[in-house]
Amino acid sequence: MPSQGTIGDRVRGLRLSRRMSQAQLAGPDLSDSYVSLIESGKRTPTPVVARLLAERLGCTTEFLLHGIEPRQRIDTELGLRHAELELLHGDPGVAADRFGEIIKVAGEENAMLAAHARFGRARALELQGRLGPAVEAFEWLRREAVAHPERLADLPLAVALSRCYQNAGDMLRARDLAVHALAEVESLPLAYGELAVELAACLVEAPTADEASMAYVRHVLAVNGVRRAVNRSAEIHALWQASVAAADGDDSALAVRLADDAIATGRPARMASQLALVATHWARQTALAGGPLDEAGRLATCAGEVFSAFPERAREHVTSLIVLARIQLESGDAAGAASLAGTALGMLDGRGGAVAATAHLVLARIAADHGRGDVAGALDAARRALGDLPYELSSPDREAARVWRVLGDLYGEVGADEQRTAAYRRALEAAGVREAMVGVTVDRALVR
Repeated sequence: MPSQGTIGDRVRGLRLSRRMSQAQLAGPDLSDSYVSLIESGKRTPTPVVARLLAERLGCTTEFLLHGIEPRQRIDTELGLRHAELELLHGDPGVAADRFGEIIKVAGEENAMLAAHARFGRARALELQGRLGPAVEAFEWLRREAVAHPERLADLPLAVALSRCYQNAGDMLRARDLAVHALAEVESLPLAYGELAVELAACLVEAPTADEASMAYVRHVLAVNGVRRAVNRSAEIHALWQASVAAADGDDSALAVRLADDAIATGRPARMASQLALVATHWARQTALAGGPLDEAGRLATCAGEVFSAFPERAREHVTSLIVLARIQLESGDAAGAASLAGTALGMLDGRGGAVAATAHLVLARIAADHGRGDVAGALDAARRALGDLPYELSSPDREAARVWRVLGDLYGEVGADEQRTAAYRRALEAAGVREAMVGVTVDRALVR
């Protein structure tokens, strides 16, 4: 049975395969000229006419309108659910492939299904770190959203693109998209749900977040709360496997229901983890800006409690402990800050990176301000944690740039001018800048 092209193509193909003339298909109810207009794409049949034509052509109305039989449609819906589960709880690479297969099956005659699959594939590319292809896919979908608003909403695409551009280092484009999305959610108004939390995450991580942005972030945190969530990974995977088994047994309807249950079961944990990330960033920003430390400390503590329930979130848990250590240091509790920084380093178990370096910098600050420990030793440990590998221009690392800059500041405070200059240079490299010349002193303001 032909399924390609438009409704008109399917009507004509089926008519010819049954050796019917346009007049025979029209019968006593329609005119042959009207059938001709439908076949040429100049008219779209109403639901009543579509049912009538489907009866005479010996096919289902679903097939005539969408080019896909009911069983095919539910199988495609099931494919979407399983690809989504792979994206959320499995392998993003496998998810991208599965979404790609659905795009081919759905085709242009099933534009809504294809649009959902294209959005899922773009998200999978982003999770793989393939930011270039992800941005290209999201930008294409935004153009489609303008042309076909009934298929796609612009807001989720703007939020996703803002996140991608931010991770790619294009802060201007990221900020413009976030501001556009913020104006849209404020007009609704929208502060609950995954989309609002995703936007809050984009806004709070922006290096130039303004008062309106931070006010929205604070509002989202206040109305949603940062609550502990139960780790239900085993339950999610059990439902997922049951859905696969139902599909293998040709019970597609049950398979879809079980897949929906699996996706819904994971939603509270996804929301809690995302809110905890937002809370961690907000607490850090607030502490740096001299904001209310009590509130910042409470949010960092709540975030750590959320992350502690998920072993795969160990890095975020360590980050929340370091943020809390910095807040305690700002509050004058040097002993508490040192304990938290030590705990964080113990959890990292010798692994390097910007997170470990930040913990060493907290210990360096404690040593410098309170005489507790070896300042030079802590600074050198931070430098070793950051490593000596060169940064690629195509992938700036904002977090590493920030840590190198703080390290340079502290080296300057203890009079280690050579190490300070080297640290500032590494900050520029991590930010994607290669303009500093050998022998030229780099002002720390340049790398803020």
